[in-house]
Amino acid sequence: MQPTAHPRRPETNPRTVALGAFAGTALEWYDYYVYGAAAALVFNSQFFPQLSPLAGTMASFATFGVGFVARPLGAAIFGHLGDRYGRRRILMVTVVLIGVVTGCIGLLPTYAQIGVAAPILLATLRLLQGLSVGGEWSGAATLAVEHAPKEKRGIYGVMPQMGSPVGSLTATAVFALVSVLPDAQFDSWGWRVPFLLGFPLLLVALWVRSRVDESPVFQEMLAEQRAAKRPLVELVRGSGGRLAVGVAVSFVGIGGYYLCGTFLVNYGSDTVGVDRTVLLNAATLGSFINLCLYPMFGRIADRVGPGPVAVWGAAASAAAAFPIFWLVGLGSAAGVAAGLVLGVVLVSVSYAACGQLLSEMFAREVRYSGVGLSYNLSGAISGFVPLAATALLAVTGESLWPVAAMLCVFSLITLVAAVAARRLRVAEL
Repeated sequence: MQPTAHPRRPETNPRTVALGAFAGTALEWYDYYVYGAAAALVFNSQFFPQLSPLAGTMASFATFGVGFVARPLGAAIFGHLGDRYGRRRILMVTVVLIGVVTGCIGLLPTYAQIGVAAPILLATLRLLQGLSVGGEWSGAATLAVEHAPKEKRGIYGVMPQMGSPVGSLTATAVFALVSVLPDAQFDSWGWRVPFLLGFPLLLVALWVRSRVDESPVFQEMLAEQRAAKRPLVELVRGSGGRLAVGVAVSFVGIGGYYLCGTFLVNYGSDTVGVDRTVLLNAATLGSFINLCLYPMFGRIADRVGPGPVAVWGAAASAAAAFPIFWLVGLGSAAGVAAGLVLGVVLVSVSYAACGQLLSEMFAREVRYSGVGLSYNLSGAISGFVPLAATALLAVTGESLWPVAAMLCVFSLITLVAAVAARRLRVAEL
């Protein structure tokens, strides 16, 4: 494969760029929410029935984490290809892989049908999906920010993050519909429907993304023959410190979300006994609030820069960590729902700034690789947050305060990193 010099268009339709950046990440996050909900509500009985309820839940979350371990490898592979051969071309590949694997999970036989091969196949598909997702968000963020005029990088950079609440709203709406089925039907086939919808959603995402042009920054790189021959090597040698800061910048937006979203859904359902429909409705409300707030945070970032937005968000989630879990600890459906909504909204403030903040930290020759590895190394760690929180419950007699401390620590890590990231911005994209 050789780098392709794409014809340069004088102007790119902003709506086309925004939709293209958004489409694949919406599918990516749809898969995340569907898988996270299934891991919390049904995978323990379908794929790990031989284990105790607690052990089965931990095993389900372990398969959830497997995909995140694969993401840094996917980021390295697709980041290298994106820096060498073009952002758009690689993003077409990643969206196809994500959609196909999501649909295939809905076709899997259960443990009762094929025994131990069922969880092995589940983990394998999750691994393959993790590889493809490793190149998705970072490529979309890079493409969006590189297309953006300087004064609009904030609103462009937030478009990939918009995929998160839209994916959540779609996934929770579908899960809410199948959750009204009788338990026997839900366990038999109802849980498969959200995964099978990955196939038609892929077609929509593919059509939208096919209309997006290559990044003008990458086209200039090709014209000037400045594309890196070994982007990953150059990144590690020349920008290792930036990479470490990028990992920390992403931490509360990813790990905090998995703690306040996925973990609390499981805790509310299994420990408190809250009806799962109530929890899904709370998650839907949180996602809707984020969908409304993300454009505002993008506009604010255009005025003051992405760094202050990330700092303010991290400070807010640190301050609210213990109140959030105090609400959950009340043991009522209202308390769990309120804590869930407050948590997922606050940790998303810093996340809103990640696209622009990370893209502006790395030189264009290694940007796809740098953004991808930063984001996905953070994701690899964060993927095991629900498992770690569940383990903390087991060893502390189900005390929520250590879990609240986790959220506070995540927030402070991101706060310090966001301050550092403001000083590491490249002079120009």
